[in-house]
Amino acid sequence: MLSLSEENYLKAIYHLSEQGKTNVSTNLLAEHMGTKAASASDMLKKLSQKELIDYGRYQGANVSESGKKMALQIIRKHRLWEVFLVEKLKFNWNEVHEVAEQLEHIKSPLLIKRLDEFLNFPKKDPHGSPIPDEHGEIKEKPQFPLAEKPPGFEGLVVAVKDPGNHFLEYLDKIGIYLGAKLKIVDRITFDGSSEVIIDNKKTLFLSKEAGANILLSE
Repeated sequence: MLSLSEENYLKAIYHLSEQGKTNVSTNLLAEHMGTKAASASDMLKKLSQKELIDYGRYQGANVSESGKKMALQIIRKHRLWEVFLVEKLKFNWNEVHEVAEQLEHIKSPLLIKRLDEFLNFPKKDPHGSPIPDEHGEIKEKPQFPLAEKPPGFEGLVVAVKDPGNHFLEYLDKIGIYLGAKLKIVDRITFDGSSEVIIDNKKTLFLSKEAGANILLSE
């Protein structure tokens, strides 16, 4: 059984490797976790001894097959709790991440099974991220960062890459939500920002960073 800290590190390594950083360096992990490199190095050794990551000094780390399965179960719990908090307790989507960070460490498999049933087996969390099933499988349709699609592209907002409070508050303020229809009108060469129309009504400009965090489907 893993400690709370070990679970947090394992999940972080999984997320960082999923972002294209196949071998997660000690410094990158320490920066992500807001800790010192020495602390991150000690944790990498612990997780390696438990065969949850493949780790070599100066080579970085990546989750092993067993580590991936465990990380996906933690993510499953986190996202199910987010659905519960929004749908049943009426939290806003920008209020649930920190609470779910605490709830994801509950160990009871039966509780999570009952929670999934109670919520009618949701496929996505309130931010549009897919919820792994009880076997750790993820099924999702192709998603594209808005910033990577050309002018003329039309799609639905299906997820956000950054579930941080500030970004979600920003989306609420400008009227972008999951399910919104966006059409890319123009791409500004100078700074990579995008001119978009929301639901065929409202026109606004999105920075390159915002466009990279908003995921669309066709």
